[in-house]
Amino acid sequence: MAIVKYPIRNAYSPWLELDEVSNRLARLFDDSSLVRREGALWSPPVSVSETADELVFTAELPGLTEDQVNIELENDVLTISGEKSEERTEGEESKYHLWERSYGSFRRSFSLPRAVNGAKAKAHFDKGVLEIRLPKAPEAKGRKIEISKN
Repeated sequence: MAIVKYPIRNAYSPWLELDEVSNRLARLFDDSSLVRREGALWSPPVSVSETADELVFTAELPGLTEDQVNIELENDVLTISGEKSEERTEGEESKYHLWERSYGSFRRSFSLPRAVNGAKAKAHFDKGVLEIRLPKAPEAKGRKIEISKN
């Protein structure tokens, strides 16, 4: 979200109240936590880091097992997908007053540079954290160029 300077309007403007309502509605619908609480949208956070030899994708997938996660690499696009099921049950013995846990299906896709060797990709899943390591192709690694003397 970009920070934009709000224009100062005349205090006697008949549009002032309409501006306030508009701003409140904008804040209401920009709040993604409202959508997630209903379980309609869930997108796990992913970190991408780079070393001299590889790209590393780390995704937080709490409550999932490796059987519930799919990893695909096609046309230089890495896709991580899966589904987290809703686990709440209400009945005569229990009733929820607040439910903030997220659930639902997700799909995250990342465009990769051509200098990544997808055939040697490795994935590791431990305690709800998925780590995907994609080694760089030899031509993507830096090398020193010697200067010739004439």
